[in-house]
Amino acid sequence: MIVAITACVTCGTTLAQPKDAKRGELPTLFIIGDSTVNNSGEGFQGWGNVITEHFDSAKITIENRARGGRSSRTFQTEGLWDKVLAEMKKGDLVLIQFGHNDGGSLDKDRARGSLKGIGDESKEVTIEATGKKETVYTFGWYLRKYVSDAKAKGVVPILLSPVPRNIWKDGKVVRASSDYGFWAKDTAASTKTLFVDLNEISAIQYEKEGQAKVAAEYFTTKDHTHTSPAGAKLNARSVVEGLRKLKGSPLKKYLAK
Repeated sequence: MIVAITACVTCGTTLAQPKDAKRGELPTLFIIGDSTVNNSGEGFQGWGNVITEHFDSAKITIENRARGGRSSRTFQTEGLWDKVLAEMKKGDLVLIQFGHNDGGSLDKDRARGSLKGIGDESKEVTIEATGKKETVYTFGWYLRKYVSDAKAKGVVPILLSPVPRNIWKDGKVVRASSDYGFWAKDTAASTKTLFVDLNEISAIQYEKEGQAKVAAEYFTTKDHTHTSPAGAKLNARSVVEGLRKLKGSPLKKYLAK
């Protein structure tokens, strides 16, 4: 079971454009997710904050709209996704990475959890803090909505499995291959959506570096979820590695050489 941990972040990251380029003339790559993607906390950084250096700023705009503490559910219920959708235009792209906060409570505390799995199950809950009723769906249901909404606007969605935590067993990084990573992959397959197994790619890199170095350099001492600036850069490189290897990825032509 994945433990939900968060760091608050509210700002986005935009790739600087050349003076003679108008934003509307270039495709935009939107990035949505949680604090492992966008983080400005002390000593923390998310991979979306540093991925801009891997793209050609003359060809594409990057908008990191991930928000700390959000799950696949609350990024939608709080209206954050609607705001991104309103800005999207045909030909844009969106990277989608959730999972770290989806294991939380359905109705207590932050009430951000989603139902486990990828089915169409739902459950009506009463939010303890507000007394409001809400119908909660599965992780896969929320991912499918992101995908369908994006495609309806002519935007290319790319699903990612969540970055791995600094949790090891028998010398190996514990994967999300039996829960959120698996569900993201399965959702991508069922919706014929591009998928990057970021969890696996980064886990392999962590294992090459070794447990001691990963703990000392790529994570903070505060928890096992949020990366340091060095860890963010490693995960950004993993995202790019996945995009380069991804068959049919329209993002390849926008990557820096």
